[in-house]
Amino acid sequence: MDIVSALKDEEAKLQHQLTAVKTAISALNGGSTTAVSPGHTSSPNGASGKRTMSAAGRANISRATKARWAKIRAEKAKGKKAK
Repeated sequence: MDIVSALKDEEAKLQHQLTAVKTAISALNGGSTTAVSPGHTSSPNGASGKRTMSAAGRANISRATKARWAKIRAEKAKGKKAK
C-alpha cells in the first residue's frame, strides 16, 4: 500500500470519529440534530458510499493487465534465449 492511500484511509477513519464526537456533543446538549461532516457519503439506509466498477471496466483492466504480463514474459523469455 502506498503512503497516499494509507493517509486517505487514516483521514476517513478520523473523519468518522469526528462525526461520532460531534453527534455525542449534540446529544449531550439536548439538540436533536445530527452532526454530519462534509463529504460524508453514506446513504439514508446506512450503506457506505463505496464506488463500484462496471463489468466492462473490469474487463478492460483485466485485458490490459494480461497484455502487460504477456509482454513482460515475452521479454524475459527472449532474454534467456540470447544467453
